Amino acid sequence: MDRPTTYDIDLAVQYPHLERIDVPTIVAATQVKWANRTLTQVNDSVVRLGMLEGDFHWHKHEDDDEFFFVLEGQLLIDLEDRTIELNPQQGVTITKGVMHRPRAPKKTVVLMVETSAIKPTGD
Repeated sequence: MDRPTTYDIDLAVQYPHLERIDVPTIVAATQVKWANRTLTQVNDSVVRLGMLEGDFHWHKHEDDDEFFFVLEGQLLIDLEDRTIELNPQQGVTITKGVMHRPRAPKKTVVLMVETSAIKPTGD
């Protein structure tokens, strides 16, 4: 049986306003298969960078929409009735309350925009 994916999620804002964010450097420094870094805050939302490989668990966010945008790799987002496939330069918004499971069959880099109050692992 496969071991469950270990998540490395950092909710602390890493970069203040007016500071350059170098995504390739962050990606190169990340050695775990499922990492989530909070890059910056924009009003009541945060921009997060995900370096993903493997499966996340099924979950939902009752009060928050969630936007995913693939920079490299491929992100599959399973819904209860279908799977959304995202390749580089493609994105999707998952509506609050919708059960979903992100998974990345290979190393994938994703930008996410969500409220700062969201619990990334689900409600």
